[in-house]
Amino acid sequence: MKRQLLAMMAFVVVAGSTLVLALPPSAVGPEPVSSIQAPDNPTLVLDTAKGVIEIELLRGDAPKSVDHIVALVEKNFYRGLRFHRAERGLVQVGDSASRDVSRKDWWGRSAPASTIGVAEISKKLIHVRGIVGLAHTGNAQLAGSQFYIMKEASPSLNGKYTIIGRVRVGMPVVDTLKFADVLKQATIKAAAPK
Repeated sequence: MKRQLLAMMAFVVVAGSTLVLALPPSAVGPEPVSSIQAPDNPTLVLDTAKGVIEIELLRGDAPKSVDHIVALVEKNFYRGLRFHRAERGLVQVGDSASRDVSRKDWWGRSAPASTIGVAEISKKLIHVRGIVGLAHTGNAQLAGSQFYIMKEASPSLNGKYTIIGRVRVGMPVVDTLKFADVLKQATIKAAAPK
């Protein structure tokens, strides 16, 4: 009963003198997770046309995949890309062709410049609201630059895609994103020092 009640409401955690709004466990994973970010996990910050989204990258669950995305961010790969997929259940970004509006019909179909070469699929992480995963066209080892953010749960995706993170701030922004909205910039906030 207590677990169900916690899953239905957000709560505030006091960390030092800072108030942190914690997502309910059902919004971030299959089992209750700490509302405080793991110290080794960097944060991916997406500055979109609709607002800012902060994603905790789950390096412990998908180290090569997270490092691949971080390297792309550090090269400014995501600057100016457009969200090429916006559906009821998710939004997706990361196709370099989306910079060219004349190629709109091809957005989402471009082969990645580089692939990760490994599928880091976790059985403990599932596709619930706020989860971030790597898109691919049938082979998880061929995932590259495209990632999606879940707006609602989708159990049919479990075990098929590498999950690299979870939204910590900005789900209302995710909910407002539409096809062709611009990702102005992506940056990495380093993990908090131990």
